[in-house]
Amino acid sequence: MRIAINGMGRIGRLLFRRLAGRKDLELIAINDIMEPGNLAYLLKYDSVYGTYQHEITLENDERLLVNGQSIAVLQQSDPAKLPWKDLGVDVVLECSGKFTSRAGASTHLSVGAKKVLLSTTGAPEIPLMIYGFNQHLLTPETDIISPGGCMTNCSTHILYLMNSIGIESAHINVLHSYTSRQGIVDAPHKQFRRGRAAAESIIPVEIDLAHSLETLFPLLQGKIATVSTRVPVANGALADFTLQLKQPAAADQINQLFRTAAATEYKGIIDYTEEQLVSLDIKGNTHSCILDGTLTSVVGNHVKLITWFDNEFGYTSRMLDWLQYWKRVLG
Repeated sequence: MRIAINGMGRIGRLLFRRLAGRKDLELIAINDIMEPGNLAYLLKYDSVYGTYQHEITLENDERLLVNGQSIAVLQQSDPAKLPWKDLGVDVVLECSGKFTSRAGASTHLSVGAKKVLLSTTGAPEIPLMIYGFNQHLLTPETDIISPGGCMTNCSTHILYLMNSIGIESAHINVLHSYTSRQGIVDAPHKQFRRGRAAAESIIPVEIDLAHSLETLFPLLQGKIATVSTRVPVANGALADFTLQLKQPAAADQINQLFRTAAATEYKGIIDYTEEQLVSLDIKGNTHSCILDGTLTSVVGNHVKLITWFDNEFGYTSRMLDWLQYWKRVLG
């Protein structure tokens, strides 16, 4: 499978690191309007994940040589002008955040790509598919999919498993590291609080997570409320679920539910721990969520669950899972 990445932000660059040198998923091209020398520098040196373990060489601002592989470097702002047909691209990882509608993402198809995998929640007309939950709905004819976001991938599995007991309502607060959509100094923003200095405050921000989850769980329509609280760390997240259940459940019962799921049908996607973890311990973890059994608490029908996840590494792990799954479906 021949892969191209459009957009070399945090997710695009991490996908580059994880794809470069692989034989089964061949990264052949990347596209970003960033100056190529700066791009090569940011691929090599990363403030979260450290220095890249392989040498990266930039040739004539046109190709990157890494781990014995030559990867084309493009600087095209208009995806309609990208050479995907000439390069024989099978799948474009659309990581720019700009082409999340059907019309926008289809531009990659019009210039020769066979499939497009977004790196975010797309427009309503694009299928929302969460790996480990509804990937079986993928067909050979599906040409664009959204794998959701890191928070959706974490929350989906929690709600699905807890709904085996029965959920009346769910409040979710995701304590999330700051992102590029925040500033390091106070600045104007349509969401006033999002414009405040990211490393100086705990900042509640509006998110569309509830809408995505209600799309996946129609029976929970109107029963989910969500917020993200941005905290002054560069990586890692803690998701706080407050659930009202339809019937009483003991903490041990709930923990066993997740312990079993993590060891069987959800192995590799969710995990269970009783270690005394903090967010830094999650860096580089490949799971969509890790339920912390030491923090499960129950009062009557009210349950609080705490999960951890690496908002970048865990999410890109699911994108790689999608590529492997897509490869199997395509034969």
